[in-house]
Amino acid sequence: MIKKKRKSIIVILTLVFGSAFLLMVSGLLGLLSLQLKEASQKASWYESLEIAEAGVNYYRWCLNNGIEDQCLGDKDFYDVEGELMGTFSLSATSTESCGQTIKRNIVSIGRTDDFPNMKREINVLYGRASVAKYAYLINDNVWAGPDREIRGLYHSNGGIRMDGENQSLVISDKDEWVCTSSFGCSPCPVNNGCRQEGNTCYCPGVFTTTEKSNPDLFSYPNDYFDFSGITIDLTDIKTAANTCFGGLYLPPSIDLNNNGKGYHVVFQNNGTFNVYIITDLNRYYGYNNEEGWHYDYFGINKQTLYGNYPIEENCSLAFIEDDVWVEGTVRGKFTLASANIIDPNKDTNVVIYNNINYTELDGTDGLLVLGENNVLISPTAPDIMELRGIFLAQKGRFGINHYSSIIKDRLEIYGSIVSNGRVGTQWTSGSSIISGFLIRENYFDTNMVYSPPPFVPYSEYDFRIINWEEQ
Repeated sequence: MIKKKRKSIIVILTLVFGSAFLLMVSGLLGLLSLQLKEASQKASWYESLEIAEAGVNYYRWCLNNGIEDQCLGDKDFYDVEGELMGTFSLSATSTESCGQTIKRNIVSIGRTDDFPNMKREINVLYGRASVAKYAYLINDNVWAGPDREIRGLYHSNGGIRMDGENQSLVISDKDEWVCTSSFGCSPCPVNNGCRQEGNTCYCPGVFTTTEKSNPDLFSYPNDYFDFSGITIDLTDIKTAANTCFGGLYLPPSIDLNNNGKGYHVVFQNNGTFNVYIITDLNRYYGYNNEEGWHYDYFGINKQTLYGNYPIEENCSLAFIEDDVWVEGTVRGKFTLASANIIDPNKDTNVVIYNNINYTELDGTDGLLVLGENNVLISPTAPDIMELRGIFLAQKGRFGINHYSSIIKDRLEIYGSIVSNGRVGTQWTSGSSIISGFLIRENYFDTNMVYSPPPFVPYSEYDFRIINWEEQ
């Protein structure tokens, strides 16, 4: 009986402890299974983000190769071994102006095949850098005087004498250039890296003769900037001005008024601009290196109001087939182009007549002023002048001509100067300032780099990410 009882107890204990052990093992296996599932889900969570980013990179390739319409929708994603991991879904919206794509907003949703509900969504803004990334972009030799304060990239395909204060890179395509008396190299500044050979003064691509500049930011020789690549097709602008809603085309002023000498555009702070036909101009005796001494008919004596026009969001553009005088306060983003493509023997100019400002400084407002030939400041400009915008002299130059005894206090430019020819806003004789502006300050406008007015040329061909966020 005792042995039978002992065997019964052993059996019972075995069953109890066996059951308990099985319960423990079952619970442990369940816990391990749960943790494995959570680990797999967590891995899929990260993999979904990688798949979504792969979708963004894929669309960027499509965008830069001009086949983006073929790349939208759902696409399979494979790992490096060729195994299907999941899919990404692509959708896109564009910001356009005058038929031009300014920016692209891309949404990429990534998911794995194992856990398709654990998706990740990325919202990416693609854009191309415009010439507004430069404070100055010049296709000629140039001398920045000691009064200059420049905050932004300064690039020239010619040589640069940088005697002013530079807060960013100063870039020249030249390894060496011939510096003449026109650039203050008579005598040759041999103590500043230049050398004299016979009657010729050779200087480094970028050099300075003052302690104001930062030579650590000088870069030369650097890549040549292709100015022909940023030359705007004036025919396209004229077509857009004639066909796009909000565009304005104006013919030569002589076609509208027998005494027409050009147009005067005055921007209003209410989002409109007045257009006047100029019928009489005052002349000023001036000098420049291209024409020598001559008369500039830059002062407005008589004009008649032609019309008032709104700045439209869809296509804020005016193409004027004549010389243009411009001033005022801009609300919105606008492009003003002056060119004559009717007569191939005539190139028009833009005259900056007075201050140009924005109503808002947060990127809402912007201006491109394009002159087929020159963009020049009038001798009637205020003593303290403030300009905001991108000023592009396509064939000529940006600057102010030399007018005897006309000396102004200060010129402040917030934006970009793009000039085919040498820029000059101060004239000197020896070490004395004889005309132009005594003090000149330049600040590039970061808001216009990726979101400029229509038809601003791009400085880079490829789109790049300018904003990334996960939804």
